[in-house]
Amino acid sequence: MPHDKTNQPPAGAPHEDDVVLSTRVRLARNLRDFPFPARLSAEGRQKVAAQVRAAAAAAEDAIGPLQWIDMARLPRVKAISMAERRVISAEFACQSPQSALLLRNDEALSIMLCEEDHLRIQALCPGLALSAAFALADAADTALGKHLAYAFDDHLGYLTQCPTNLGTAMRASVLLHLPALAALGRVARLSESISKLGLTIRGAFGEGSDAEGALFQLSNQVTLGITESQALENLQALTLQIAEQERRARADALKDPQWENKVWRAYGILKYARFLESGDALKLLSYVRMGAAGGLLPVSPAVVSTLMTALQPATLALSRAADDPATRDLARAEMIREALS
Repeated sequence: MPHDKTNQPPAGAPHEDDVVLSTRVRLARNLRDFPFPARLSAEGRQKVAAQVRAAAAAAEDAIGPLQWIDMARLPRVKAISMAERRVISAEFACQSPQSALLLRNDEALSIMLCEEDHLRIQALCPGLALSAAFALADAADTALGKHLAYAFDDHLGYLTQCPTNLGTAMRASVLLHLPALAALGRVARLSESISKLGLTIRGAFGEGSDAEGALFQLSNQVTLGITESQALENLQALTLQIAEQERRARADALKDPQWENKVWRAYGILKYARFLESGDALKLLSYVRMGAAGGLLPVSPAVVSTLMTALQPATLALSRAADDPATRDLARAEMIREALS
């Protein structure tokens, strides 16, 4: 069978915060008695939402209270900010008005309704935390499954709208900061070897996205014929290998006066700039985070990681009431100056 919860994912791993910013685990689930979302009517979507909402209320003792968010009533800037913070997918932020979201207050657990599948159960944790993220998503899946009839086949596992998700229907990913490997052109070569192992490396927001700020998403590709535990073990082992390669490349780079100058120059610009566009700021912060992780700068990598998310256009617009690009560029520079002071 492709699905086996008796095996446990890897546990006790270090957080690897200098390279790994966050971990995400998503489980795709569909209800047995309804068509997939692509063929689901507005009335059908409402029925799916009602069943899932009732199941979440019944499972509250196991998974905690979840806020119900009608995406049609959520301001677009808030939806985009959620996507920037990886709480929901970019596709879901632009979904149809019948979509809804169940969200825990700390945003570690979210359930997207009628995205590509009826349910996308997501757990989001800082650092390298595959065990913790899987445990959270799995607990929600188990609790909801007591009240919902999932579409499942003994040979194919969980049935999903996209055939590539059949089996465990689990997508686990880690967000990596790889400035040294990217500068050396090694990420492209890594991508070729990684694909042979059933994993993929892309831009920070998945397929088709750019790796702005040298941020990359490493995730499993294979879901059929493999257990969740095996997939997580493979992902963790490769993450640790890539993290070590990045550290060695950073150490060599920071011995070079030209690289040291790039890091300090980026730090100086960010500390005193008055206007910063998001792409420029992210590129400069990438150098600063590299220098911070290497002990070269008087700033924490965690502070820089927070800035890399907070400076995104929609998230910044919400936190600083910056509605137009010029105001955001001004507010972005001010936010970074405050953090680096």
